Amino acid sequence: AGWDTITHQSYLKEVISEFKNAGIRTSIFIDTDLKLIEAAAKTETDRIELYTEHFANAYEKGNKQAIKPYTDAANLAHELGLGINAGHDLSLNNIAFFKQNIPNLAEVSIGHALISESLYLGLQNVVNMYLHRLL
Repeated sequence: AGWDTITHQSYLKEVISEFKNAGIRTSIFIDTDLKLIEAAAKTETDRIELYTEHFANAYEKGNKQAIKPYTDAANLAHELGLGINAGHDLSLNNIAFFKQNIPNLAEVSIGHALISESLYLGLQNVVNMYLHRLL
């Protein structure tokens, strides 16, 4: 079996407890499978970070319905008391749509796209473009 939240739930709970005792905020990088979201909540992590590659690929091909599993996952995570982060392949092209459809989105991991886009458009311009899309 591969590494997943359910299989390693007790181990994650132990490690997360140690981190929290040290004042470290925790987040589990996770797919949108609702069973995994429920398992993540049982580890007492502070947040989840939704893995967005599938959404980004589908959105680029015009499939806006690919957002639905992410919206469902975010709604469940919020109901379970988890904060919601997202990351992987979010870009200037898809981040505004993503944010508009993900309730309670707290944070996005956009480092790779931000730096790549900055090579063409300049770092200050790209940072401002992201901030504008995330308002």
